[in-house]
Amino acid sequence: MPLLDPKTWQSRTLAGGEYAVTEPATGETLATVTLAAAEDIRAAARDARAAQAEWAKAPHFVRAAVLRRAGDLFAAHADELREWIVRESGSIPGKADFELHVAAQECYEAAALASRPSGQILPSEAPRLSYTRRVPVGVVGVISPFNAPLILSIRSVAPALALGNAVVLKPDPRTAVCGGLALAAVLAEAGLPEGLLHVLPGGPEAGQALVADPNVPVISFTGSTAAGRAVGEAAGRLLKRAHLELGGNSALIVLEDADIDAVISTAAWGSFFHQGQICMTTGRHLVHASLYEEYVERLAAKADSLAVGDPHREQVHLGPIIDSAQLAKIQELVESSTARGAKLAAGGTHERLFYRPTVLAGVDDATPAYAEEVFGPVAPVRSFADADEAAALAAAGPYGLSLGIVTRDTARGLDLAERIPTGIVHINDQTVNDEAVAPFGGIAASGTGARFGGEANLEAFTDVRWTTVRGDVAPYPF
Repeated sequence: MPLLDPKTWQSRTLAGGEYAVTEPATGETLATVTLAAAEDIRAAARDARAAQAEWAKAPHFVRAAVLRRAGDLFAAHADELREWIVRESGSIPGKADFELHVAAQECYEAAALASRPSGQILPSEAPRLSYTRRVPVGVVGVISPFNAPLILSIRSVAPALALGNAVVLKPDPRTAVCGGLALAAVLAEAGLPEGLLHVLPGGPEAGQALVADPNVPVISFTGSTAAGRAVGEAAGRLLKRAHLELGGNSALIVLEDADIDAVISTAAWGSFFHQGQICMTTGRHLVHASLYEEYVERLAAKADSLAVGDPHREQVHLGPIIDSAQLAKIQELVESSTARGAKLAAGGTHERLFYRPTVLAGVDDATPAYAEEVFGPVAPVRSFADADEAAALAAAGPYGLSLGIVTRDTARGLDLAERIPTGIVHINDQTVNDEAVAPFGGIAASGTGARFGGEANLEAFTDVRWTTVRGDVAPYPF
């Protein structure tokens, strides 16, 4: 029996109107969903708050069991969910399988989180027991994007639920199914009580209502830096915690001792995986001058060799860009870059939403596709003379998400990484990596720091309460 039934996957009647979820590779309508308006968000937040108290009282092993079953169900329904991820988000099957694997791991890690020690015994000057305890925040609002929809929803939803919270999830309408309704179906089948997870696809109005709602004290947002600034500003005025995972323009530094035969595959993956539509995508290739010409030539050849097409019907390396608006942005950045003197070494063309992997050489600070986050399959390559220049170039700009350094001398790579402020560093790897057990997040314009994995999830989705207990009523001088 299919997990997802369009007749039952939206139990709440929403006021935002119908929305056609389309397959970017073909333009075919895959499903019709109903979007949430502001009043729907408010109603869901009230219902979530009412349901949360009993869930918070549930023994940790009850909450853990639900999350463990959910992890198993992602594997049990892998064929059905894989097809949705491939067709709805334009992912190749391997990327869809990675999302399913990480989703299951996020659930297993969340299950373990439910029984983590949640407090400390404190010394006290008075004759009393003094301790801290982490308690659920209540209702967590989650706003997730289209690019890795399953991962970027479940990594907030699973730990928030495991720690005793309810969740209101607003997925991007373009991936309403694999980024939202699929999670709800899995968790319902896993035994999550009703009222604890509300999935409401919607646009900016729904997101603004979620941030503003008084029943939602914590917001977990993944998306663009521009939208994240607005979320952070609105949450700050209301004295809410907002955990922001935002954009990036991550650098891959290739030192002069790098194995050029090995690095090209790594570099291509960093820029072209999922059409470059990943916050951690390698947006700047910084290559030592002694390797620069060969690097550009070989990366361009690799780009030209990659197949681009419909990932549901063909075996390809890259699928479609999510929609025409995003493709127009990519094209404009590439064209304005070549107009400013960058050399188009590969790509720069498209057919419908299928954009060829693109390599730009001769870039500098004024090159738009180098200076800005492209969110497309574009690899700008720039040379440097020495490690000092490489560090300065990598550290320049507003972002601070991920960093890759390729060198045969790993100690040198670690030393160089210390000079470049980022939330994530990979030595002898590209910039796109994710594991359920690892903290994830960027600094500066890339977000508010690590907020996923272990302790980061505890801090994100609980509050610390101080409690004291005395045997007798405390005496005071008046």
